[in-house]
Amino acid sequence: MKEETHMSFARRYLLTLLITAGLGLSGLNAEAVVNVQCPGDTTGDGVSDTPGIVCKHLSGSDGFMRMADGRAGLYIFGFSDLTGRPIAESLSWGTLAAQFAAPTLSFKEGDKVYVTLSNAGTVNRPDLFDPHSVHWHGFPNAGTVYDGEPDGSISINPSSSLTYYYEPVEVGTFIYHCHVEATEHMQMGMLGNLYVTPKQNDLPPGPSIPWHQAGNKYVYNDGDGSTRYDVEFPLQIGSMDPVFHDASNTVQVLPFANMKDTYAMLNGRGYPDTVNPAPLPAPVEKSDAGYLSANTSSNPISSLVQAQAGQKILLRISNLNVTRFYTLSAMGLTMKVVGTGAHILKGLGPSGFPAYYDTNSVTLGGGEAVDVIIDTTGVAPGTYMLYTTNLNYLSNNTEDFGGMMTEIRIL
Repeated sequence: MKEETHMSFARRYLLTLLITAGLGLSGLNAEAVVNVQCPGDTTGDGVSDTPGIVCKHLSGSDGFMRMADGRAGLYIFGFSDLTGRPIAESLSWGTLAAQFAAPTLSFKEGDKVYVTLSNAGTVNRPDLFDPHSVHWHGFPNAGTVYDGEPDGSISINPSSSLTYYYEPVEVGTFIYHCHVEATEHMQMGMLGNLYVTPKQNDLPPGPSIPWHQAGNKYVYNDGDGSTRYDVEFPLQIGSMDPVFHDASNTVQVLPFANMKDTYAMLNGRGYPDTVNPAPLPAPVEKSDAGYLSANTSSNPISSLVQAQAGQKILLRISNLNVTRFYTLSAMGLTMKVVGTGAHILKGLGPSGFPAYYDTNSVTLGGGEAVDVIIDTTGVAPGTYMLYTTNLNYLSNNTEDFGGMMTEIRIL
């Protein structure tokens, strides 16, 4: 079987070289078109040394991921993090490097943000020449060029790069995804967590703001400390249709009208993989391919939530699923929703009327996000389940007892 896998990749890679050479895009020159723009980078590693400037370098490519029912090679598209990688090696690091969920991006309010996307192509589908983009869902772009929506902005062709520029002035939980052929590319896995922290975190303590202490963290600029938290966990709701993914891998007609997700996940994993704190091992289809990305995980992000008793837990919950709504419930815990769609549920300033509400479940459709605080004061130590109440999605494809579920451990 392993020999067949090697031969399959060899044939596909040869076909890739022949096609790209015929188009004048030979791999020998591919690295030359990777251009990372990062002001303040004094060492050439794509990382700025200037305070307030944040640079990220992402790859868009294909790959394979592990599933919680034991399947080790579901074909996906996805992003991976190339930040700090040598520019001359970036396409090799980015090839067959797709991750789901995509790398989490976090910024501070007021940062000058440069996000470079390099399209490493789809080595397992050398017949495809799909462009990719980064769409910061919900970000109020002043101009469309950096929006990532292909009708009004720029898409990145294979073996090319583009640097997006942002100055985030709104805080909270966002999402990012590829917006090219959005239904296909999002179903295939090009989805990631993204959030912005407020300037209120960096305020100096003083008598005029008695509710603030150095080191406090807040979800929003609330003006009264009401969104303070101690530990945070981004949780992205997602689900996949293996029939659709297999059709893409085997060059078949994609069944858009019959799309039915049977792998329901949090941060790209089904239970019990959700509570594994470590990145999952790379699938053999990836590790045998010979690229620099061979041993990097395709499922790097755990969904295990842990806190000390008495701490406040922030859950940054988002849904980028393309087929349905999902409801998440925290059995035995109270969830206080303090924001939705990167907007605080409160009027401005200390006298602003709070519209926070307590619940034990939240329901999100595709493209929605909420900020939820769980106060564990008085909560007995133990393990609490966070799970979807869409009970038929508590499974890993046809395997029972899994799916969209994780644990909240109060220590």
